[in-house]
Amino acid sequence: MADRIPRLDRRGLLAGLGATALAPAIPSITAAQGRSSLALQANEAVVGLRPGGPGTPVWTLEGPASGAGFRFKRGETLEVTLGNRLPVPIATSWRGIDGVPGAEPLAARPPLALGARETLVIPLRHAGTFLCDFRLLGDGQARPSAVRALIVGESEPVSVDRDEVMLIEDWRLRPDGTAIAPGRDPGNADSLYTVNGVTTADIHARIHQRLRLRFINGCQRNVIAVKIENHEVRVMAIDGQPAEPFPARNGALVLPPGGRVDAFVDVTGAAGSNSPILLHDGKEARTLGRLVVTEQPANRPAPLPAAAELASNGLPARLDLKSALRVDLALGGSPAEWVTPANFAISAAPAFRAKTGRVVVLALTNRAAMTTVFHLHGHHFRLLDRLDDGWKPYWLDTLAIEPGQTQRIAFAAEYAGRWLIESVATDWAAPRLVRWYSVE
Repeated sequence: MADRIPRLDRRGLLAGLGATALAPAIPSITAAQGRSSLALQANEAVVGLRPGGPGTPVWTLEGPASGAGFRFKRGETLEVTLGNRLPVPIATSWRGIDGVPGAEPLAARPPLALGARETLVIPLRHAGTFLCDFRLLGDGQARPSAVRALIVGESEPVSVDRDEVMLIEDWRLRPDGTAIAPGRDPGNADSLYTVNGVTTADIHARIHQRLRLRFINGCQRNVIAVKIENHEVRVMAIDGQPAEPFPARNGALVLPPGGRVDAFVDVTGAAGSNSPILLHDGKEARTLGRLVVTEQPANRPAPLPAAAELASNGLPARLDLKSALRVDLALGGSPAEWVTPANFAISAAPAFRAKTGRVVVLALTNRAAMTTVFHLHGHHFRLLDRLDDGWKPYWLDTLAIEPGQTQRIAFAAEYAGRWLIESVATDWAAPRLVRWYSVE
């Protein structure tokens, strides 16, 4: 199987851009007068991660719909009620949701204790693929935590026949079926991947159907690449924001943990044929499922024309780099400024302060001996070209940086508030580290 996807080491994984998401469409939750409610409960569940093996206790966010996540519409206001039935405090992140300072974990909201409840209001300004995640305090805990997808649909029609989600997560399982949380040495535990909670997921589609596949890397630490053999995969959005459409390099999508990509795939091939969906984690290739072409008549006589770019969410078309605030940030190593989330204090000095509306350029240097993942809360950023004279045609909120490498990013500090930044090495035992920045 390893020869059916490009041979990727850690460097190869980072050479492209990509993501992961295929499986049953997310159940919808209806809104009333532009306001929706979502009741979530952090609780323990027993899931069948290893086929035929014992059930595995994990911590998860239980909600009103089964499946990988929840679906809403752009322009709605979401009222979230969260309860905690776990024996530890939790801090919930809404990855990719910009500009909601009151929902920011640790910097604005203290951890939620056992038996406590909280309510927050989230305006859904942007359409896209987002993530509800309470792993911020998860290192070294008794159980690993699962994540849930949050899908916000566009107001405008999108030229696809189906909209599918595939949330990929990784696990470290002991022989007795229990799972190891990140932040500790997994020893000889087995490595296992799931797609929307199952080990394999086939997608059945008709010839000339166009699929919108929302790929989500819900893994704890791993950068992954996903490839659908014999099909062109066209990237339409990254980390919840529309991109200038482009074909995935070598057909493979590469995602850092927490990263998301929306891709369009036009189904081709003969009726009854199938194309493996492969995952590569830098060590080996695995089969996630198959794209199966059904025996039903073609969906239409010919493929759809090339899709137009998704409607903008209103992020700025240009960034003024000449007058930007410039900040150097070191990742990895042992800089004293970075702390574990459990030791975070807002009284610590921020990494930087910016005036509202100012463009900020961050030079991110990875001093660790392995790839390190950077995540910016509150804002999306542009990845700058090497000469600092332009940027890639997409927005990001998460970036993997190779050892010894410096990447420069830029964003418009649009939203006042206190926001976290995260850094974690791509090793199961590596600690998650945080700092904060201020927009004033």
